[in-house]
Amino acid sequence: MTERRSILSGSTFEDEFGYARAVVDGDHIYVSGTTGFDYSTMTISEDVAEQAAQCLRTIAAALAEAGCTLADVVRVRYLLPDPADFALCGPVLREAFGTVRPAATMLVCGLLDKRMRIEIEVDAVRRG
Repeated sequence: MTERRSILSGSTFEDEFGYARAVVDGDHIYVSGTTGFDYSTMTISEDVAEQAAQCLRTIAAALAEAGCTLADVVRVRYLLPDPADFALCGPVLREAFGTVRPAATMLVCGLLDKRMRIEIEVDAVRRG
């Protein structure tokens, strides 16, 4: 039987909206859209590049709990209200994924809270 389990980050959003930070289903890990909030303090930087870095720290922690790293990411989705902010995140994203080169999509859309300037969602595959 395939392993399926949820990974929680402690975000109040997970309880409020009934989801998990990540779901492990066999060797596949699906990480929910993750914003720049430091979920331990529920604070968020105004700087979009710092928000992107915080997104990646939260995602990396969820992946670690699933037995993976950012190097195992095969798909990434970036969601931003302002497309001009994407270029400001470039150095942070390149540092995380420049050698990994996952399939990627960037979408322009509204986010739940006006302080949120980026949301990142990833899929990863655990290697044996």
